[in-house]
Amino acid sequence: MKKQKLLVLPIILLFSFSSFSLFGGKAMNLLSPKHISLNKNWTLTNGILTPSKTPGGIIWSKGKFSDFTISLEYKTSENANSGLFFRTDPKNAVQGGFEIQIASPGLYSGKHIVGSLYDAKEAKVAAGKPDGEWNKMELTCKGSSIQAKVNGKKVIDVNIDDWKEPNKNPDGSKNKFKTALKDLPKNGHFGLQYHGQPVWFRSIKISSLE
Repeated sequence: MKKQKLLVLPIILLFSFSSFSLFGGKAMNLLSPKHISLNKNWTLTNGILTPSKTPGGIIWSKGKFSDFTISLEYKTSENANSGLFFRTDPKNAVQGGFEIQIASPGLYSGKHIVGSLYDAKEAKVAAGKPDGEWNKMELTCKGSSIQAKVNGKKVIDVNIDDWKEPNKNPDGSKNKFKTALKDLPKNGHFGLQYHGQPVWFRSIKISSLE
């Protein structure tokens, strides 16, 4: 029994050290080649991430994250559709995790408006600024709790354990998810989406809550 305890302790210490080392006790800047998988579809210039002349798809964080607060600023062009993916599998972005909607104000309705937990929970308030203006988004995930703000206004405050069935939201409406949201991973990558119209990102900072 004593030997088992001695074996478990180093593993716990290693996990804690790895988490602490990743963040260094400070908020981490995601917009760095060290932390984001830059490719031909995106450019990073003077701290601003934007689709390139050959845009496409989602740009992903290199690391995975579980419990965190992430803040970012974004700016849309006319009819822009984007999103902040989180706790997600890049190989299965649509079904493998979560998304907070980023889009031009008024472009969509219901569970697809700016700040919504995409297809699962409509934002409490439409808080997005007009195209061309910088917005601030903040997302906090701790276990099954997901909270989000847009421009200082709370838009999402949910317990994901309330989503108990595939393709169904707690309010009885349907969603796209083949897996009950409570059963989706609580660890995964961040992604920023290009979906046909330019969108810009800057000042992306992540703080660990582990």
